Amino acid sequence: MLVCGVLFAAEPNTLSREEKKQGWKLLFDGKSMKGWGDPSKKSPAGDSWSIDNGALKAAKSPKLREDLFTLAQYGDFELNFEWKISPGGNSGLKYQVQDRFFVDDRQVKKYGKFETMANDAIKTRAITRAAATQEYVVGFEFQVIDDSGHADARRGALYQAGALYSMLPAAKPMAKPVGEYNHARVIVRGDKIEHWLNGVKVVDGSLADESIKAKAAARWTTDSLVYKGLAERPKRETPITLQNHGDEAWFRNIKIRPL
Repeated sequence: MLVCGVLFAAEPNTLSREEKKQGWKLLFDGKSMKGWGDPSKKSPAGDSWSIDNGALKAAKSPKLREDLFTLAQYGDFELNFEWKISPGGNSGLKYQVQDRFFVDDRQVKKYGKFETMANDAIKTRAITRAAATQEYVVGFEFQVIDDSGHADARRGALYQAGALYSMLPAAKPMAKPVGEYNHARVIVRGDKIEHWLNGVKVVDGSLADESIKAKAAARWTTDSLVYKGLAERPKRETPITLQNHGDEAWFRNIKIRPL
């Protein structure tokens, strides 16, 4: 608790002298996309992200919904960040990212459900950036959501703020009211993970837990490349990503310390 308080005592998007001594690195300077793969520089240009009042902002209903990726990759780490969400909004922060591929959400009716469509898209890689409506990211997600205003969160603790989305539930609701910044913390050491929200540990578990594999299999089927990425995790050093889920969300004060 004391450590969390010290980490967030300074002005947003800055490092204190003590944090620098402890090995913390700032991932966002508050004014540029330095250190991130800027979607607006890609071809065709993306419109999912902007900088708004010292925060990285996920746009509402962009032409191409895509995450924002750090250029650097991380294995074991401690990460701190602040987030706020729009009313009824949904977003997230992903780590241990195993894959990314394009999908066209307009084809869902053809396949019957999103997972079937995505399983085909990751296998064929036939959809290009120019034709896509979304870039899907295979990884583990710290859930960022309006707990009271989004239908997904009302399904239960597996889908509420701070949860390891759909895999490990948040121990208790700890999100602040919509429009206020929340303090979040993620710790990854090998298979072990911790999620903290506003000073409270809400998830303490292992990515190697059989229950996680079972949940991934139930959603994706065991012959899916998405499932294999989540279950086997062949990539142990990967980017950190901020999710655009089609709703406005803000992220700032993003700091990481390799462990």
